[in-house]
Amino acid sequence: MAGRRSLGRRFGWLWGAYAVSTAGTWLAFDAFALIAVLALDAGPAQVSLLAAVGPAVGAAVSVPLGPWVEIRRKRPVMMAADLVRCVVLLSVPVAFALGRLGFGQLLLVSVAVAAADITFNAAAGAFLKDLLPRQDLLVANGRFEATTWTASMVGPPLGGAAIGLFGPVTTVVADAVSYLVSAFGIRAIGDAEKHAPRPGPAVTRAGDLLEGWRHILADPVLRPLFFNSLLVNSLIMAASPPLLILMVDDLRFAPWQYALAFAVPCTGGLLGSRLAPRLVARHGRHRVLLATGALRACWPVGLAFTGPGTPGLAWVMVVEFGLITCCGVFNPVLATHRLDRTPTGRVTRTLSAWSASGKATTAAVTALWGVLAACTTARTAIAVAGALLLVTPLLLPRRDHATGAGHEPAPVAVESDGG
Repeated sequence: MAGRRSLGRRFGWLWGAYAVSTAGTWLAFDAFALIAVLALDAGPAQVSLLAAVGPAVGAAVSVPLGPWVEIRRKRPVMMAADLVRCVVLLSVPVAFALGRLGFGQLLLVSVAVAAADITFNAAAGAFLKDLLPRQDLLVANGRFEATTWTASMVGPPLGGAAIGLFGPVTTVVADAVSYLVSAFGIRAIGDAEKHAPRPGPAVTRAGDLLEGWRHILADPVLRPLFFNSLLVNSLIMAASPPLLILMVDDLRFAPWQYALAFAVPCTGGLLGSRLAPRLVARHGRHRVLLATGALRACWPVGLAFTGPGTPGLAWVMVVEFGLITCCGVFNPVLATHRLDRTPTGRVTRTLSAWSASGKATTAAVTALWGVLAACTTARTAIAVAGALLLVTPLLLPRRDHATGAGHEPAPVAVESDGG
């Protein structure tokens, strides 16, 4: 049986760097919130502030960096973003050891990491488009997607155990080291950029800051996909805190049961990312985006009907498995389609605009849903988010437009079932 399709040594280094940093991120999942509660005696308001303000301000800080990154080689930018994340994260355990850690520092570190995340991801998208031929982009994005779901399945339980054994800052150290390893991995790729960016003006013009949004809003396919993604992702994330309250506080599930309810369904992300190239090869990108984009919106409303005991736990797993499987197909297809429809000279600004908008919208909607849950009930907040999600398929593009400026979608390379 044929083995897994090789995308080359340089992609292997990029994928390895991504895998290490993603593993570190999920190992440290909710680490700042736990540090705030366990080490700083922070209350619910401060924890919510940390979760919402850090990413939102980080998104705003990252906006001017998009045009600056566009005219520079992407590999050094990615390495710099990794090193920035490593250094600022290491400041937390150092301050903790010296007895000087404060809530303000956690907030500033959260902002810096969020801005570096957006900058890295935007540069990485442009780098990937330059590194691989178009027909390999979906396979590459599928591997990134599978890596993300694997890390999200394994990382939080291991991180929780590490915090219990070694203290609240342990996983932050691991996350910082993962970015250092990632930087070395990206350095090992070598100079793989085929097209050197054109030199631009030394000072960023106001119009350059909006170029990413201009491209998205002018494209007949990216525009509806952009608004659909903003609403779907923010509503799914906004329902997460009320669901935690419903399961752990109202229905008395143990914390390990809550963790299990979301770890096991992540296998659906692996399945979906594996199926994506085959589905696209058979049905085409547009049909796959339309079908899985609509299906992923149908599952979350079921979480409002979660009951107590083993049946309730099984119900959450089934709903989450369906949702994550659809996302596992949709996300890499969307990422590939977005790269195909974006000219090389606009990729970084487009991805920065997309990511910054997503983080800011998610932060705002999550804060709003916290107020809704407090004024009503957790179950009501989950039901309202699920009901609104049922409307989001109306934003998906109905017509199958050609990919990019006068180009048809590239042929899809399909991986074999081998090891």
